[in-house]
Amino acid sequence: MSDKIAIFDTTLRDGEQAAGTRLGSREKLMIARQLTQLRVDVIEAGYPASSPEDAEAVRLIAEEIEGPAICALSRAVAADIDACGQVLRKARRARIHTGIGASNIHIAGKFQDDRYGRTLGEKKARILQMAVDAVKRAREFTDEVEFYAEDAGRADPEYLLEMLEAAIDAGATVVNIPDTKSPCKSRKWA
Repeated sequence: MSDKIAIFDTTLRDGEQAAGTRLGSREKLMIARQLTQLRVDVIEAGYPASSPEDAEAVRLIAEEIEGPAICALSRAVAADIDACGQVLRKARRARIHTGIGASNIHIAGKFQDDRYGRTLGEKKARILQMAVDAVKRAREFTDEVEFYAEDAGRADPEYLLEMLEAAIDAGATVVNIPDTKSPCKSRKWA
């Protein structure tokens, strides 16, 4: 264990979720330069699969910024992870932040389709496999993979631990245990 505290800054991604906030590529790059001067350890630059503009901003930051890891967010969906891998290609230090809902609320709300299973147990097994597959795919692009278990605060503790262990075994180098409590219908899954 290290005594170092790492600073993970998500201003360029999560900060844009505030009402009326939209940063262009130039603004994101300017903020990333300042975050680098502040010596943050990781800059979560955006969610490339969300829009071509966000993908371009992450690409520009990845190409220019030296020092901190440049991180891109994805769902546990192959196309999202591939989008991250593409824009982070020229990063000196790249990280993909991928994950999936861990609470019964998120699983029931976001994964209603029978292709994920008919029962909650079947859905949980499928979600667990999706988490593992996402981490493995992200590792094809970078050695730094952060896994998030969305809505961890409301997740069944045993299932949450099983998910985190599976993500680590699949190659996650960092785990994120967010207490998001975001609406379960906030994102559609492919």
